[in-house]
Amino acid sequence: MLPPSLRAWLGPVAVLAALVVAVLGALYAGDGEPGTVDARIAAAVDGVEPPWRYVASATDALGEPVGAAALVVAAVAGCLLLRRPRAAVLVVAGTGLTVGTTTLLKHLVGRTIHDGSLSYPSGHTAFLTALALVGALLAAGGLGLGGTAGTSLVLGVALAAGALMGWTQVVLGAHYPTDTLGGWCTALAVTPATAWLVDRTADRLQAGRPAETGRREPR
Repeated sequence: MLPPSLRAWLGPVAVLAALVVAVLGALYAGDGEPGTVDARIAAAVDGVEPPWRYVASATDALGEPVGAAALVVAAVAGCLLLRRPRAAVLVVAGTGLTVGTTTLLKHLVGRTIHDGSLSYPSGHTAFLTALALVGALLAAGGLGLGGTAGTSLVLGVALAAGALMGWTQVVLGAHYPTDTLGGWCTALAVTPATAWLVDRTADRLQAGRPAETGRREPR
């Protein structure tokens, strides 16, 4: 799921994303008001009317428990049909660890919005970005893309997914813009690391099979 040609590029990106998450978390820890950038962006997208508001509501539903579960099940089924079990594992592990990380960070940072709801980072944005990253990694592998081309595909897809859900959360008033940036960066930090862990675990299991069965299975 994360070949060396992509690992060399996405590794530094993941580290940089983690630093952004940490810096924003420290900056807005315990805060309950929008920052200057938040206020300007929110003002720019305020007052969105139908049909775009319907689009935002439909997109938001994809990050809710029922919608998210449906997307994960569909993605896992698709991976299994394509005979890509590692990708299926990464769908579950990548999205699960990413959302779990955002939940933990929300309690650590303590930033709130509206009625005191914890807001940083955005779990909706992190979830859709993580799922998009898995799909992009699968596509890059299937197309044999690595290096600049593969990284561009992966980051481009992640940016599109994060921007869509981030816009949705700001339009609906569910998050500050910097919350969505934090969610996007959380996915960029956690998902590639999870992909590396899935590969490492699967390779170890596969390496142990020849000694047990007397034959070496193809990778």
